[in-house]
Amino acid sequence: MTAKDASFTDGQEKPVNIAARDLDDLQVISAMVQDAVFPSVEMRWIAKARQFAVLVNRFRWELNASVATKPERVQSVLAIENVLSVASQGIDRSDKETVYSVLSVTFEGDADAGGYATVTLAGDGAIRLKVEALEVRLKDVTRPYNAPSGSIPRHAD
Repeated sequence: MTAKDASFTDGQEKPVNIAARDLDDLQVISAMVQDAVFPSVEMRWIAKARQFAVLVNRFRWELNASVATKPERVQSVLAIENVLSVASQGIDRSDKETVYSVLSVTFEGDADAGGYATVTLAGDGAIRLKVEALEVRLKDVTRPYNAPSGSIPRHAD
């Protein structure tokens, strides 16, 4: 099976199921998970499988803006493969009530094929993953639903 490059319109009206193995593809995934929200209980690091995954409620940025639709979210799994270690800041794993918001997913390579994948969160939080190689997956796992806020996320300039 050959992988195809991700594009921002991949998720127009069907579930997203894309992977990133380079920086260009990772930018697409990062844009698609911007403003995704999740509580800490939805994060898992499976050390034996070398995988970190988080179940997020992702805003569907890929919807065509010219179509008059209500803002939607969908539950998606953001999985990072080849993980050697995980560190975080600004996350209290014992606090089951706090909801975190994703700002971006980035990658800094090192001399080998590995490096650090970072999930940056609003409010100075971050999850930093040492990876042997860049491999990030995003897969929708539920049907879309109307965003509870009824509005599109906004960012201060």
